[in-house]
Amino acid sequence: MEKRIVDFDNDGGNQVKFMKIIGVGILLLVLVIVAATSTFVVDPGYRGIKVVMGQVDSNFKPEGFGFKQPFVSSIIQMPVRQQTREVSTACYSSDLQQVNMKLRVLYRIPESSVVKVYREYLGDPFDSLIAPRVEEALKEVVALQSAELIVKKREEIKTKTLESARNKIGDILVIADIVLVDTNLSRELEAAIEAKMVQEQEAAKAKFTQQKAQIEADTAVVRAKGEAESIRIRAEALRNNPGIIELQIVEKWDGHTPMVVGGAGGSSSTNILLPVNINNVKK
Repeated sequence: MEKRIVDFDNDGGNQVKFMKIIGVGILLLVLVIVAATSTFVVDPGYRGIKVVMGQVDSNFKPEGFGFKQPFVSSIIQMPVRQQTREVSTACYSSDLQQVNMKLRVLYRIPESSVVKVYREYLGDPFDSLIAPRVEEALKEVVALQSAELIVKKREEIKTKTLESARNKIGDILVIADIVLVDTNLSRELEAAIEAKMVQEQEAAKAKFTQQKAQIEADTAVVRAKGEAESIRIRAEALRNNPGIIELQIVEKWDGHTPMVVGGAGGSSSTNILLPVNINNVKK
């Protein structure tokens, strides 16, 4: 009988110890959960937004480690580094041609706007704020240009779209740049634009050829006038200075004695100079 009482006491002690161990384990688990829910880490390139029982804290949390109220608060991370997204939309030119355009938007959320963006705009700020404004700006710019000019003036279209989108969005977000990736027209319109460009190139080539021919003709006229003027000046100089001819004869003499044949009967007609080889005469 006494032995059974001792065993009962031992069993009771074991149960107490077991309950204590379970209690300590539960306490440790609760402490771990509390510790886990009372701390947070904000990743690099992000800012933390603190929400306490549905209320948004007006101050963001910087990147790094921090503490918060357990169970009743949470930290939402918002990226502040530059991001890139694509937008595709169908636009209509001033001549009512459909132009399918794809562009890439480079943007970021400034630190001063992370809380406001989370509080006032649902979901991704690009989908709810940037994309609609950029599409609207692009359509407004494209509607003022013909389809042909849209293809030729891509840089101008991009610049005006970027300026308009920035004005529509304001300073809540930063639109760093917009890049036009692709511009698609209908096959018929592309063929018509290509044919027109070929005609313009041929016309420019023909105009260049015509201008070149005109320049060459003008040059020939100027050269001919110069030669005529030169001949006139030389003729006038010969008339005024007959001795120039004799000087030229002397300068061009090759060493052979010329023979002069006078006019018949001693008349004063023009004498003829015939070259005489001195060596032949001696023989």
